[in-house]
Amino acid sequence: MQSWRRKSLWLALSASWLLLVLLGGFPLFRPAVSPRPRPGAPQRWPCWLDTELLQSFSQPGELPEDAPRPPQASHGSSCNWGTCFDTSKCRGDGLKVFVHPVAARPISETHRKILASVEGSRYHTFSPAEACLLLFLSLDSPAGECSPAPTPWNRGRNHLVLSLHPAPCPRTFQLGQAMVAEASPTVDSFRPGFDVALPLLPEAHPLRGGAPGQLWQHSPQPGVALLALEEERGGWRTAGANSSACPWDGHCEQDPGPEQTHPRETLPNATFCLISGQRADASPRFLQALQVLAALQEMPPARVLALRQQTQFLWDAYFSSVEKVIHTTLEIIQDRIFGTSAHPSLLWNSPPGALLALPTFSTIPRDFPFYHLQQGSRPEGRFSALIWVGAPGQPPLKLIQAVAGSQHCAQILVLWSSEQPLPSRWPETAVPLTVMDGHRKVSDRFFPYSAISTDAILSLDARSSLSTSEVDFAFVVWQSFPERMVGFLTWSHFWNEALGGWGYTAERANEFSMVLTTAAFYHRYYHTLFTHFLPKALRTLADEAPTCVDVLMNFLVAAVTKLPPIKVPYGKRQQEAAPLASGGPGSGPKHQPPAPDCINRMAAAFGHMPLVSSRLRLDPVLFKDPVSVQRKKYRSLEKP
Repeated sequence: MQSWRRKSLWLALSASWLLLVLLGGFPLFRPAVSPRPRPGAPQRWPCWLDTELLQSFSQPGELPEDAPRPPQASHGSSCNWGTCFDTSKCRGDGLKVFVHPVAARPISETHRKILASVEGSRYHTFSPAEACLLLFLSLDSPAGECSPAPTPWNRGRNHLVLSLHPAPCPRTFQLGQAMVAEASPTVDSFRPGFDVALPLLPEAHPLRGGAPGQLWQHSPQPGVALLALEEERGGWRTAGANSSACPWDGHCEQDPGPEQTHPRETLPNATFCLISGQRADASPRFLQALQVLAALQEMPPARVLALRQQTQFLWDAYFSSVEKVIHTTLEIIQDRIFGTSAHPSLLWNSPPGALLALPTFSTIPRDFPFYHLQQGSRPEGRFSALIWVGAPGQPPLKLIQAVAGSQHCAQILVLWSSEQPLPSRWPETAVPLTVMDGHRKVSDRFFPYSAISTDAILSLDARSSLSTSEVDFAFVVWQSFPERMVGFLTWSHFWNEALGGWGYTAERANEFSMVLTTAAFYHRYYHTLFTHFLPKALRTLADEAPTCVDVLMNFLVAAVTKLPPIKVPYGKRQQEAAPLASGGPGSGPKHQPPAPDCINRMAAAFGHMPLVSSRLRLDPVLFKDPVSVQRKKYRSLEKP
């Protein structure tokens, strides 16, 4: 009895989650694992009796979708991924997309957002010759007229026809070999593994950023309906936790007592919301056939919490803005193109999501800073120091010696972006020292140089002043938080009610939300994101206003992790010194932040304020305690 109930539950969940995701190339999303597994011991899901029906909820190494799959045949057509798409045009730096010019007719606000999200992305190219994918935006008019085919059409090969609504009329051109990405496609016309299903985007859907999910109650709430089921004619029927399930005969009727019917426009407040995925008249039979209520009543609250948390992650990562929906569609196509080098299922199904785990960097989860916890691994125990020299002054000889003295230092890279000639002599160090020529731009500091050989980067400015003990302790802290930035000097952002905008300050206080990159540890992957993920307009802003570069890097890391940076102790002598050269970030004796226009422009570009405030500072054991200095590991931290 228990077996068929459990099987009924998972068949129902699989059907509903299949409609939640974009029906493209990535596998069904799995619930999030426990947030703190033991190091070295991967988290295990329960061993279900019907494992053959639950492949998408298995361990990452067992997932069949992580292996190459043969192209699926389409319904009523000989066109599939292997025969209708030329992947030879797509090898190189990832997917490149050319957008056909929109016909000279008024377009909706949603269409404008779609064009902006593609043209401002890393996928876009202005040259059709360089493009791997040619995007055609189908502008369906209220009169029922569809857009004519663009030229050149080439029978639709390597084209993606993007339509926000189900086609209201027979298309005035043959799709041929073109893919289709549209909202609510029909079962008869949708070609699995080739076409992509989109959610229906309302006009008010934000271009970028997006509001968080509206799930305020993460745990099951007493008195709330257990199940809401879509009925024929588009309404909703709910059933409470105490509802009785009908016998297993397939011909019974539900007990009408505890049920309530909701109109089509109202989404009822229920723990589970199930949609059949077939014809509307199949919904009542769906509930009768699967006997879902009995199985749902047995689900423990912890399992419900895991499912609810996963829905919020999916919304935030892939659906909360037009930009995320469109970029997810393009990322699905890119995964099909690159096959075995595409995103593993873990990268799709775990924060921060596939859009922020670039396959051009790696397809191995442990190479990214966010997945060490799930993998039961730790980052390597060495770091690379990257010292930026961008203004006239003395070479950073003392800084090099202090950093080279760290037991964790693997190499020192000096990025020389100054107009001064290189010094004739450099200090002798126990680690390799390499001097690289910069391009006189602040954004050079965050380029993914191939010479960087470690996961950890210690970003420094030539005028920074650190002791070996400070470097050692900060790196040990970073090893426990490899997804975050760990630094010494901090800034804090705030909302200025009088000006109606954001501001930030360098005043010393307990609360902070940014660390200066003049002396900070972070993972080298953020250099890849800074260069290849951020819009070019933001990188240009940092070059034109160098004082904005610290804000931009902190925005990026906070947007990825949803977490604040970590502060470590910094000697008084360093706090009183200017950490950067004149004209650079934090310049001047008090390293005051620049005008608030910088932070407001970045918040507008991100679509929200990603910075998170914190009051946490991590100190060594016995730091400033009245005990013998011989008992302290980082003794020089307390020197005046």
